[in-house]
Amino acid sequence: MKKGIVLGAVVASLVVVSGCAVMPSGSVSAPIMVDVKDSGSYYNPDVGSSKRGTATVTGILIFSSGDGSIGAAMANGGITKIHHIDYEYSNILGIVAKKTTVVYGE
Repeated sequence: MKKGIVLGAVVASLVVVSGCAVMPSGSVSAPIMVDVKDSGSYYNPDVGSSKRGTATVTGILIFSSGDGSIGAAMANGGITKIHHIDYEYSNILGIVAKKTTVVYGE
């Protein structure tokens, strides 16, 4: 029993140290994040914001899928010129995570 606990602690430590335990890169990182919004660093006042496009990446445990790129969000919204970019995050203990890129423009 004691050997199993020690082995589990060693494996957990190796996962964290190796970078396999990853938190989303939002303005705030916490074990439980639900409906967190973060504004991006891009803003162009010369372009209107009449269109909105989104692209999402989802993950469960060690598997993730999706295209959350700015290009995918632009294509999904029919956008050719970017006004600004926002990001939305949710994460529950690193088990279920979602990142959505939201692009506004023309």
